[in-house]
Amino acid sequence: MDTAPIRPDERFDEVRVAAYLRKELPDIVGDAPIRFEQFPGGKANLTYLARAGSTELVLRRPPLGPVAPGAHDMSREYRVLSVLHQAYPRAPRAHVLCEDPDVMGKPFFVMERRTGHVVREAWPEGIGADDRFRRTVGENLVDALAELHLVDHEALGLSDLGRPDGFVGRQVAGWADRWNRAKDHEVPAMAEAARRLAAAVPEPQAATLLHNDFKLDNTMIDERGAIVAVFDWDMSTTGDPLVDVGTTLAYWSGGGVASFAAADAVVLGDVIGPPDIVERYADATGFDLSGIDWYRALGLFRIAVIVQQIYIRWVRGQTRDDRFSRLGEIVPPMAAAAVDLL
Repeated sequence: MDTAPIRPDERFDEVRVAAYLRKELPDIVGDAPIRFEQFPGGKANLTYLARAGSTELVLRRPPLGPVAPGAHDMSREYRVLSVLHQAYPRAPRAHVLCEDPDVMGKPFFVMERRTGHVVREAWPEGIGADDRFRRTVGENLVDALAELHLVDHEALGLSDLGRPDGFVGRQVAGWADRWNRAKDHEVPAMAEAARRLAAAVPEPQAATLLHNDFKLDNTMIDERGAIVAVFDWDMSTTGDPLVDVGTTLAYWSGGGVASFAAADAVVLGDVIGPPDIVERYADATGFDLSGIDWYRALGLFRIAVIVQQIYIRWVRGQTRDDRFSRLGEIVPPMAAAAVDLL
């Protein structure tokens, strides 16, 4: 079971949401009673299961409390998932977007349900766990990222999703701004990483569709180790594909600073490491990854900011989820690792 009863502080008006689903998706929902559960594993956006008889749908909405500008963008995620499945079958199909906050408290969208295993800090029971199988999963994950970057996003009508010109520089400035908004005390290594990143912004080799938070626990695998779904597209955009690669490598750095929240390092780091990932991705795409350490540093910096954004919601009482109570301790070592790479 990958769902659980809804946490008390993350409940919503189930009668109102059920009525909305019946109105907007009558051919999918039908007349069966609609029951709701929660996918409890995520740390940011809230994700729920709606079950109507044998039909299952997934609802996604932003977290409780204020959110950073541009973050948790349900309309962006809906726009991408409403078309991307045509060229990238790992993307679940989105059915409808509700922008009326009176229905669920904040905007949300409804997408198809995928079934399989989401790997987090522990390997799922019932599927292979030997070195060969886990390496296969790691290789499939790298291939899934490469295939995404080869999608013709312009043919899908997504050419205006982002602004590729100057994208990398805006990433540095944007994440630095988010850090300043979310910090509860000064972290010298974060300031140093921001300075060094801004001083050496690389020129992009291409502009592709980016997931912008590509890691193992944002995907779903089956019993063969295939990637059957990629989730969490609310930060997707168009820009330098190596930003995605750097983020993936930052999560995957193995042990130490990145293993706090990333299944990549915890369950795959001993069977496939960054050099193999870089080589496999470069072979699949033809991109030059000789300057990848800068992108890895950016990945660590932005993950540190994301962690702080989650932590500060707990500090401010915007969530009561005690999983977040010690996340602030992770930021300084991640920032130091970014400075070391730079």
